[in-house]
Amino acid sequence: MKRRLPTLFISHGAPSILYEQSAARDFLTGVASTLERPKAILCVSAHWATAAPLVTGTAAPSLIYDFGGFSDELFRAVYPAPGAPELAEIIVTLLNGHGIEAGVDTKRGLDHGAWVPLTLMYPEAHIPVLQLSVQPHRSPEHHRAVGQALQSLRDEGVLILASGSATHNLRDFFGRAIDAPSPEYVTAFDDWLKDSIENNDRTALLDYLHRAPHAAANHPTPEHLLPLFTALGASETAGRTLHRSCTFGVISMAAYMWD
Repeated sequence: MKRRLPTLFISHGAPSILYEQSAARDFLTGVASTLERPKAILCVSAHWATAAPLVTGTAAPSLIYDFGGFSDELFRAVYPAPGAPELAEIIVTLLNGHGIEAGVDTKRGLDHGAWVPLTLMYPEAHIPVLQLSVQPHRSPEHHRAVGQALQSLRDEGVLILASGSATHNLRDFFGRAIDAPSPEYVTAFDDWLKDSIENNDRTALLDYLHRAPHAAANHPTPEHLLPLFTALGASETAGRTLHRSCTFGVISMAAYMWD
């Protein structure tokens, strides 16, 4: 009998996580060894926003260096993972079959929400990778429905990897040391998110803007939390905590898994 793969939400942090030592970097470099090796990875990235869900459909995705102000070595990074055009078509068919308009982008590469954590998780770059976009103008419920439509991929060896950030206030990010202490508004939200995921309180999670403490302060814009709802939708069980730490005081690096 085939084993159903889990679905994950990870906080990918700043691109410099590739070379800056942190507890989150240590977690990402070791987590793949605890998982069954997937046949393909579908990365739901906070850094690709579209009007309707799109899936990358190129056979050899390039890298997108969608950041600035970091070391030149980041712009020389490579991650030559293959794509999976046939799987992209299957994903679109699944979404369309659940009443969700979707399409394939045959030109877009992998942004740093995908290739940075994958470089740490699967450095050999042998596993096919696709990206799925988010829709920041749409609700958490929409993103959960996307995940629900894609649940069957987990039975076919596809790892659904949602890549965002448990907290993400860049207005408070600049000027802080990587090991700066976290203000109360960050820890309160981070604790609430952990408890809600572990208690499988989906009603509260989907209404996080009204129920979570300091929700707007931690997510002035929603795109870095939206991948979590796709991971949530791809499973029916309670999630469990894989990792918790914080970088620069305001960027929670929490990671969760749904078995």
